[in-house]
Amino acid sequence: MLRKIRLSLAVLFFIAVTALFLDFTGTVHAWLGWTAQIQFLPALLALNVVVVVALVAITLLIGRVYCSVICPLGIFQDIVSWISGKRKKKKYRFSYSPEKKWLRYGVLALFVIAFIAGIGSIVALLAPYSSFGRIVSNLFTPLYQMGNNVLAYFAERAESYTFYETEVWIKSVPTFIIAAVTMIVLIVLAWQNGRTYCNTICPVGTILGVLSRYSLFRIVIDKEKCNSCGLCSRKCKASCINGNEHSIDYSRCVACMDCIDTCKHNAISFTRKRKNADSKLSKTSDTKATDSGRRNFLSIGVAVAATSIMKAQEKKVDGGLAVIEDKQVPQRATAIIPAGAKSAKNFAQHCTACQLCVSACPNGVLRPSTELMSLMQPEMSYERGYCRPECTRCSDVCPTGAIKPITIEEKSSIRIGHAVWIKKNCVPLTDGVECGNCARHCPAGAITMIPSKVGDDNSVKIPAINEALCIGCGACENLCPSRPFSAIYVEGHMVHSEK
Repeated sequence: MLRKIRLSLAVLFFIAVTALFLDFTGTVHAWLGWTAQIQFLPALLALNVVVVVALVAITLLIGRVYCSVICPLGIFQDIVSWISGKRKKKKYRFSYSPEKKWLRYGVLALFVIAFIAGIGSIVALLAPYSSFGRIVSNLFTPLYQMGNNVLAYFAERAESYTFYETEVWIKSVPTFIIAAVTMIVLIVLAWQNGRTYCNTICPVGTILGVLSRYSLFRIVIDKEKCNSCGLCSRKCKASCINGNEHSIDYSRCVACMDCIDTCKHNAISFTRKRKNADSKLSKTSDTKATDSGRRNFLSIGVAVAATSIMKAQEKKVDGGLAVIEDKQVPQRATAIIPAGAKSAKNFAQHCTACQLCVSACPNGVLRPSTELMSLMQPEMSYERGYCRPECTRCSDVCPTGAIKPITIEEKSSIRIGHAVWIKKNCVPLTDGVECGNCARHCPAGAITMIPSKVGDDNSVKIPAINEALCIGCGACENLCPSRPFSAIYVEGHMVHSEK
């Protein structure tokens, strides 16, 4: 019964979180956005005390159920392992293996050091929720969108507008490759050995594993009923049950309850911890783990919490006559980050590069960075659209506090960058024709057209930028007809301000 409840909840959470990254309409997030906010690392970075305390309390009460019920990456591994078991037609595929402490705590130490040092690329690579988000948004979302476009094609011909076509494109080749490699590694590990990634690499799993050693309720082996058949060990995808010695490594147990259903002698139960437990773990494994667990948790787990608190569709032809050349990304001295991020420093400290904001952006503005220090963290570029002042989607969906929630009124007054005019690219000067596209479409009224020659009102008009009014939305850059580089582009601000 416990296993069925766990499986039902896991399926619901997995579908909900996956839908957040697949949805490009914003509908799903209005109902299920909370499933991203209760993920452990995003909640910790957002200083969501209620969620963090709740997850810690649940772990201390019934063990690492977070990893088997709430974490989408953990559930993804379970799905792969289940498929592998069906294909191999082997009922029992696993075996007990000792804990690899040097690897678990070594990876956690690397994670903490990278977090403190502000090396966002390493943090993003190791964060489980972010890894899953990148896999879905880079590998599954394009397939989902193509399926949507097929439905939109047939719906249009049936004079129905239930579906509408959306553009499918790879937002960042490096991030796409990293997502593909991550998925392949996860599939290989889960296919062969179940929960290897969770119990040797995942920093969140290691932190919760330390807490789960002290859980009030846990899986217990009754020595008198057990005949040491080893079935529980061969069924445990966490490889944490030593059936011959009747011991369980609770730091790696994810409370999946598979062993309870497997035992033919009712020797395994999920019950309250007893001081004089029958299993050897209470005398041996727990004794050793308690000392090392306390040291590791206090030195590493607290460091994570303390540090987080301290650092609190495109047309290809013009009228069917001339091919339009694609725009190229300008060389920006400072990357543009979304309104609500407040500053580049705050953004780098809180962003885990989960790609949820990239998936949710309806204007094609956000994409993963290719810079080493900020690899995979979102930045803005305006080749495919511009950041509309009335849109606050990225701030609405961010679960970590990297992009703070803002109102439409606040969005319209936040200066995330300023426009820069490039004289040599401007169409009125290169072609001798009137343009003014940038001025006509500037929502902040920061651009006016003035004569290119002083005192000659009949000369072609060129743009003049009022930086005090410019909010850096990129409408001018996006709508500039100059190719391949716009005659006007946006430079980002390290610290955002209000005009």
